[in-house]
Amino acid sequence: MNLDVKGRIAMPKKYRSDILGDTDGKMVVTIDTDALCLLMYPLHEWERIESKLQELPSFNPAARRIQRLLIGHATEVDMDTQGRILLPSLLRDHAKLKKNIMLIGQGNKFEMWDQVTWDAERENWLKEGVSSVDNKDELPGMLDELSV
Repeated sequence: MNLDVKGRIAMPKKYRSDILGDTDGKMVVTIDTDALCLLMYPLHEWERIESKLQELPSFNPAARRIQRLLIGHATEVDMDTQGRILLPSLLRDHAKLKKNIMLIGQGNKFEMWDQVTWDAERENWLKEGVSSVDNKDELPGMLDELSV
């Protein structure tokens, strides 16, 4: 998909009716704290996440950092009648979005990546595989039962 000169992306047609039906076209875009991409949530999903973020202890430096970054950058956006969403320049700059954008579905949200960045990261992830993660990135125990 392409980012136009005004900073808009056109949502793929297969998602438009769901976004309009579920959220009346209202989405929330924020930064990812671990990667150069943006996260885009339907408004109702974001409200649930924001509530959980606000429950984190504000005196914990790591929790406070996450609150500042995710909530502080969260911007409500509306899909127009042509299925376009205007991405604020601050967020576009953070993710280094240029013309070609990858929209990656992640269940309850989308990730938006500059295509060059996505291609490089994807290639690294495929090379590394799951078995090469170090202890700090250990998979949660709940994944032990997951069969794909």
